[in-house]
Amino acid sequence: MSRDPALDAFCAFFNKLDKTCTNKLSSVYTEDVIFQDPLHRIEGLSTLEGYFAALYTHVQECRFSFHHRQRQGDTAFVTWTMTLRHPRLAGGRRYEVEGCSHLIFAPAGTGGEEEGLGEQREKVRCHRDYFDAGELLYERLPLLGGVIRHLKRRAGT
Repeated sequence: MSRDPALDAFCAFFNKLDKTCTNKLSSVYTEDVIFQDPLHRIEGLSTLEGYFAALYTHVQECRFSFHHRQRQGDTAFVTWTMTLRHPRLAGGRRYEVEGCSHLIFAPAGTGGEEEGLGEQREKVRCHRDYFDAGELLYERLPLLGGVIRHLKRRAGT
């Protein structure tokens, strides 16, 4: 464990995230959160909730194994392996993607009170994920996946 309560809460939340709890993102994100990954840039908590709700609609499994966690001040980095299973990707089989999240926390007290706890917790105001979009999505699609894997082999990657 990182012994950083806000970072630990973020990681624990993502290990429980599925289509039934996307409306609970307010427990880890500020209202004005900016989220970015190789495919999207989203601003605002309600927009992020809609994005995750749509993203998780058909997901059968999504788990994160968090590896290295490092934080200095309001900035943190977390490396992870995502295990994903989706009926339209990779023939519905489980597969893994490596990535890293860059997080910026809002100062304690600006993210709001935790429901019923009466205490302030730091929340994420900026979240940027880094991963290979081809490995996550494009290589898993019928037809296009084979072409991309072939090109990567020829390029030596």
